[in-house]
Amino acid sequence: MCGIIGIFNRKNADNLVVEGMKIIKNRGKDGFGICTEKEKYSSEKKIKSGIRNHSENAMGHCLHSVVSFLPQPITGKGKFISNCEIYNWKALNNKYKLKAKNDSELLFKLIEKKGSDKILSILKETDGVYAFAYWINESLYLARDIIGIKPVWYSHSNGFAFASEKKALLNLGYFDVSELNPRKIIKYNLKEDRLEFIERDFFLISPENKATLKKIKQELKKYIEEAIIKRVPDDRFGLLLSGGIDSSLIALICKKLGKKFTCYVAVLDEPGMSTPDDLIYAEKVSKSLGLKLKVMKVKLSNIEKYLKKVVPLIEDSNVVKAGVGLTFFAACQLAKKDNIKVIFSGLGSEEIFAGYKRHKDSHNINKECLSGLIKMYERDTYRDDVITMNNNLELRLPFLDKNIVDFALKIPGRYKLSGGYGKFILREIAEEMGLEKEFAWRKKKAAQYGSKFDRAIGKLTKKAGLKYKSEYLRRFYPGHNLRLCSLISSGKDSIYATYVMMRQNYLIKCLATVKSKNPYSYMFHTPNIDMVKLQAESMGIPLLEQETKGEKEHELDDLEKLLLKAKQMHKIDGVITGAIFSSYQRDRIEKICDRLGLKIFSPLWHINQETEIREIVNNNFNVIISSVAAYGLDKNWLGKRIDNNMIDKLVEINNKTGINVAFEGGEAETLVIDCPMFKKRIKIKDSEIIEEDENTARLLIKKAVLEDK
Repeated sequence: MCGIIGIFNRKNADNLVVEGMKIIKNRGKDGFGICTEKEKYSSEKKIKSGIRNHSENAMGHCLHSVVSFLPQPITGKGKFISNCEIYNWKALNNKYKLKAKNDSELLFKLIEKKGSDKILSILKETDGVYAFAYWINESLYLARDIIGIKPVWYSHSNGFAFASEKKALLNLGYFDVSELNPRKIIKYNLKEDRLEFIERDFFLISPENKATLKKIKQELKKYIEEAIIKRVPDDRFGLLLSGGIDSSLIALICKKLGKKFTCYVAVLDEPGMSTPDDLIYAEKVSKSLGLKLKVMKVKLSNIEKYLKKVVPLIEDSNVVKAGVGLTFFAACQLAKKDNIKVIFSGLGSEEIFAGYKRHKDSHNINKECLSGLIKMYERDTYRDDVITMNNNLELRLPFLDKNIVDFALKIPGRYKLSGGYGKFILREIAEEMGLEKEFAWRKKKAAQYGSKFDRAIGKLTKKAGLKYKSEYLRRFYPGHNLRLCSLISSGKDSIYATYVMMRQNYLIKCLATVKSKNPYSYMFHTPNIDMVKLQAESMGIPLLEQETKGEKEHELDDLEKLLLKAKQMHKIDGVITGAIFSSYQRDRIEKICDRLGLKIFSPLWHINQETEIREIVNNNFNVIISSVAAYGLDKNWLGKRIDNNMIDKLVEINNKTGINVAFEGGEAETLVIDCPMFKKRIKIKDSEIIEEDENTARLLIKKAVLEDK
């Protein structure tokens, strides 16, 4: 892994690149290089002292050398910098007779040979992970691997700039900074200062594999072994071992291959506390396989010192990311002390083999796997990349090998979930390959819980006199995580989803709502939609509105226009939805966001419906019923506030009729008239009940105002 940075169409770009390289210098300490239109510098002394040519276009590179020392930028007809690990580079080198010394030079020479217009086909041929920039004449191409393991951020303001880490651009004064969607390639025209996005194909879940289970297992074993073999370096390497099925299987295969490696685990060390699960199992697995294990035990008194490093490093104060990052960082520190250059992790297995609760709740397991995989670059890979690079380590993720991913997404869901176990087929082949049954079938907790670091954050939160962990973590990263637009409808789910994301330190830049003329819209809530204006005013957040005729599928075009407007006006990074179980809605919003290069957040997805509605009540939301349309409900429910007594009644009705307690099936609609985000409450001045039949009625609000709380 290395660091890349480039600045175009800005005065003193070369010196700005030097400043940016100082921010990302830990990504590579084996060499530093810069190129401008006419010159190339590889003298670290000259780079550190500053360049005096005042070029308006420049690229820089920090080298972390694993395969053949070859300083970058590489120049020829064009100029090239990369952060890559191409595992089939030798085969491609022989095929095209390129005489490249390593994978970076191979990728460069392949582009030079075939032409920049063939980058899409070139990347389909490559097997590996990468982030690179290729500059030729007036064109710059910027790309990363399709899952997004190698990071790239960019800004199209004051010219164009990109870097491996967001913080490098922020420190150079760029504010409109976005993460490159891995499913797009940027082509930047220097002369016209114009961006073009080239679309890439992602993985498919069809056609489903129709082979016998025995045959599927044989193929899967082969792909997993090949993925590990191609990633194993010549020198000693490290493995993050939690004692779960993923890392234990990697350990088993590496042991069988006769490779030299050390295992690492980090846990909380607190007097009187029971031994963390991950330590118990890491010790058991390492003893069973005869492996060397090193343990980092972090005392509660030192946790805050670690958080001060980790939270700004990952540029995120999200509770889950910080908890996992803390575990990861502490273990990586041990590997750094051992002068390890490459470290393995089992990340990715949960997504492709259905290891999460949302997979169990899904009606289409592989579709849910694909959805999670699309989001990995925002949720997991950037966090893990910056942590490992800060410790001078290159992270390798065999379960995210493109051959494994492509194969796993087509394995029938019934082989992934069975007998109460997620990752069922992976557990079976692990046991068949020789992993002890206790380890193969361990139901592991997430890293932050298995290490007990989440418990530590909780204790420190209470000690600080705060209610939420996110409030405590915000101290270490006062900036907001990402800029988001929330799709709201005036109902409880969309407003509560907004609240959840705001509480996780995300910045809500704007609200957006689609007003459908079709009261039976498949996509959008219609009752009392005009109340959104009062809700937005009460929150003090700008509101964007878009009308639609409500024609099925065509209404999505109007939603896309709305989100594009939000992106252009408010520079948003992503979108919040209140989806809980509706795949119809989430899938369509997901596709639109992906086309627009926006991240999508559905924080309530597959939450237990009774749990969700009780959480809303317990978080001081004042929500009333605005319409009913189900047996067991009638007009007498309209205008009533949802409280725990009402929820108890809904549970009783559910036991008799199967009604959705949170109305996910459309049994009722709601209106939020007050919540912790509102500066003023909504007061209904005039309303009318319109009854269609005994179980179908709606509350028509004719007049409402905001009043002080």
